[in-house]
Amino acid sequence: MQLPDSDRLTYQQITADDWPFFLQLQQNPAVMQFIADPLPETFIREAFTTRLPPWQPGAAHWLCLLMRDKESGSPVGVTGYIHRDSDLAEVGFLLDPAWQGLGYGYESLRAVCRYAFREGGIRKLSATVTAGNEASRNLLIKIGFRQEGTLRESWWLHEKWHDDWLFGLLRHEFR
Repeated sequence: MQLPDSDRLTYQQITADDWPFFLQLQQNPAVMQFIADPLPETFIREAFTTRLPPWQPGAAHWLCLLMRDKESGSPVGVTGYIHRDSDLAEVGFLLDPAWQGLGYGYESLRAVCRYAFREGGIRKLSATVTAGNEASRNLLIKIGFRQEGTLRESWWLHEKWHDDWLFGLLRHEFR
C-alpha cells in the first residue's frame, strides 16, 4: 500500500529499517507527553513489529506510514489508521518535535483522511486525544473532526487519571 505523496511529504509503510526512528519517537518525552508513560523497549519493539506486515484496507493491524520530508529525506514522524469496524477507523500520528508546528501534521492527516475515505472504504474516522493536548485537538478540528464527547478519567498517565476527548469525522464532512 502506498499513500500518494503530498506537497512536502512522502509516505511509505514502515519497514524493519525504521526501528531506530520509531524507537526514538516512542522514547521522546515531548512526543509521548499526552500518550504514554515511558515504556520498556521490549513493549515498543512488539508494537513496532505488529505494524510491519503488509497492510491493506480491513487489516487488523495499524497502517503505519513513515513520513519523510521530500526536500531533505529526513523522517518527520509516523501516521496512519487502524480499522475498528469494516467502515470505521481510528487515526493516529506522532511527529518528531523538530518538525512540529510547521504544518506537517496537518498535511499528513489530510492525506491519510483522503486515502481512508476515497480508497480505504472508510465511512467514519475517529481519534482519541488526552485532555490537555491542545495541539492535537486543534489539528483535528482544523481538518474537520468534531469533538463528540469526553471520557472522564479514562486514561492513567503520569500517575493520575486524565479525561480523553473523542473526535469523529464522517466521509461526507471531509473537504
